[in-house]
Amino acid sequence: MSLGHKRQTREIITKAICGKGRKFSTVTHTVTPPHHPTSILGAWIINHQYEAVAAGNGIEVIGTYDINIWYSYDKNKQTEVAKETVSYVEPISLSYLDPKHRASTVEVSAEATQEPNCVEAGVAPGGGSVTIRVEREFEAELVAETKLRIYVSDRDSDPEDKDYDFEAEGFDYEDLDPDALDDEL
Repeated sequence: MSLGHKRQTREIITKAICGKGRKFSTVTHTVTPPHHPTSILGAWIINHQYEAVAAGNGIEVIGTYDINIWYSYDKNKQTEVAKETVSYVEPISLSYLDPKHRASTVEVSAEATQEPNCVEAGVAPGGGSVTIRVEREFEAELVAETKLRIYVSDRDSDPEDKDYDFEAEGFDYEDLDPDALDDEL
């Protein structure tokens, strides 16, 4: 089989990570309990659910979580837990996006690298509501079909006639430290 030229290129279509992004955010929610709170005894986030969807040149994480606030009222004589479900849309811009991916094959995913967590809660000025500061962080990926270009040559070509040396002299793969490898490659 002769290719006619010493070197030719071929294109391989494969699924690959074609976009990545990460976003850390801090949001403030206001919850109005049935009684005017005197003090906040505790606040926490539970029942976090989310999904990722493609949105233009980015990814949106759409989700909900419940905010529970344990508070005292009636001059610290009684306590109660107020609960409120919060919906959110978190846009994540991609720090890398392969412009040549096939848009019709896009699949997106997101992972909460930091689940929503209440970092501060306090009685709002005026005393009728509670403000809660929540931190959350997501990492997102866009997977799609894309093309890779490879060089091919006929079988009769000289193995010494290559542009790249894939074997470095004196290098042994057994000497690699797996702890030093970057997971983000």
